[in-house]
Amino acid sequence: MSASSSAAARRPGAEALARIGLPTPAPDPADASPHAFPDGGSWRTEIPSVEGPEALATVLGESARLDVPVHRISQGSGIWMLTDAEITEMVAACAEQDVELCLFTGPRGTWDTGAATRSDSGGGGLRARGHDALAGCVEDALRATELGVRCLLVADEGVLWTLHRLRTDGVLPADTTLKVSALIGPVNPASYGVFERLGADSVNVPSDLTLSQLTEIRRRSAAPMDFYVEAPDDLGGFVRMYEVAELIRRGAPVYLKFGLSRAQGIYPYGAHLRDHALATARERVRRGRLVLDLLARHGADGGMSPLGARLPGALRRFPAEA
Repeated sequence: MSASSSAAARRPGAEALARIGLPTPAPDPADASPHAFPDGGSWRTEIPSVEGPEALATVLGESARLDVPVHRISQGSGIWMLTDAEITEMVAACAEQDVELCLFTGPRGTWDTGAATRSDSGGGGLRARGHDALAGCVEDALRATELGVRCLLVADEGVLWTLHRLRTDGVLPADTTLKVSALIGPVNPASYGVFERLGADSVNVPSDLTLSQLTEIRRRSAAPMDFYVEAPDDLGGFVRMYEVAELIRRGAPVYLKFGLSRAQGIYPYGAHLRDHALATARERVRRGRLVLDLLARHGADGGMSPLGARLPGALRRFPAEA
């Protein structure tokens, strides 16, 4: 979406409010992001928390039924929670629909023997503790890419830099993209720029950042942004549907993530959570339809990347170490 088309979009309730003396402030053209995806689009879509082949089939079926375009599917439990056969099935299903599949890498602080994450401070959070956890993430990355996965989700700066170096060295396929989890998402322009330089191809920022803070980030970095329009409860449960047009205008290039609040967590997923996982998968797609309908009502639904688009364009990186 260009700044001009976004500025021409109808603002929520603007005409009715103006009639009673409560005009909506005009958007400042200086706040608009100057960046876009390499295909020229301003936004793409993502359905998160798709935890296996059955949930994936549910999402793809619902997206067809509700006409919800999907650029990327992501999973949160981790590569190590899937069999080779399950990964292969997911890769094939996504390839058939020209959808990017993103799987989470390996051991994280909340799922190993560390106790600090149970403390009030949260300790190291979701980061990979020690060499063995780092090695587990690398093993996951190697296994997934050998099976055809080309997008890896990371929750540790060291894992990100390591996987970027392996990509640069040709150990991982050159077209592998690296996505930073919302669980360690940066909250200021300087840290966002650091993640870009460490190898991130898209960065999930927390959903409580203000519109002005998104503009500040965009003045620093062109790396694609992932943004939960509706965040899960463990990420705050924020619902920002009426701000979507402005989120795109300020945050482009951006992945609109259709999360779900007021829902039981499903990580790490197993068959004991099957019914809940499938029900929430359907509802995430429905939430996406609500967001797209809102954009259309306001004349702000232009600028979507073509379906099948996945690469981030040229980004800035730190020099790889010898």
